[in-house]
Amino acid sequence: MSTVRAVTFDFWNTIVRADADQSSYRLRAWSDEYAAIGHPVDDATLRQTFRTVWEQHQAAWVRNEQYTGEQAAHAAIDLLECPVDQPTRARLVERFVTVGEDAGFGLCDGVDELIRGLDERGVPVGIVCDVGFTPSAGLRRILERFGLLGCFSGWSFSDEVGWYKPARQIFEHALGYLAVSPGEAAHVGDLRRTDVAGARGMGMTAVRYRGTHDDRTEGDEAHHVIDHHAELWSALAL
Repeated sequence: MSTVRAVTFDFWNTIVRADADQSSYRLRAWSDEYAAIGHPVDDATLRQTFRTVWEQHQAAWVRNEQYTGEQAAHAAIDLLECPVDQPTRARLVERFVTVGEDAGFGLCDGVDELIRGLDERGVPVGIVCDVGFTPSAGLRRILERFGLLGCFSGWSFSDEVGWYKPARQIFEHALGYLAVSPGEAAHVGDLRRTDVAGARGMGMTAVRYRGTHDDRTEGDEAHHVIDHHAELWSALAL
């Protein structure tokens, strides 16, 4: 395998972890909005509605069909069947995709030192991320608040590229701005089906990070498995 000259990272549970239930932020925000227009919705109904649109997102993700947070918000509004005017609908959508950005997130252990260290040593880094309900603009804002956004040479977010992992297209997008061949790049992520399979399929070095989430599903294992981001230096001989 060639010497690694660039590294891409997954976002969720690889760079950033959720330290709080993000659906609870959405629930409170929507509960307030519906109460304000005189159509209060109970928490159990909201939870079930959010669960339904999340299941729709997960099914689309497996099929590699884009399903954005904005689409999920509109679907949830329709499922609730409460009459809302356009300004209220717009506020519900906005709060659905942005609520919680300022709270409830933390960095995975050691990832900030790793990313800054790679950047300081001239090793270009990128992101290859399957976006959930928080769009790429929100993910960039989170990285900026942690002081990491400027370390990246580019970003390959599924809602911008139009593909989810393990599709080749999203990895090819990242290799383009990193200006390296697949054999010269490593990808670090937590999921076997998307991160490991996608990197291996591209001919990249696959690294499974299990420090936040240990994926026990079936599938090929990565070339390297690490529990802390500091281990990447020796794993890739950087």
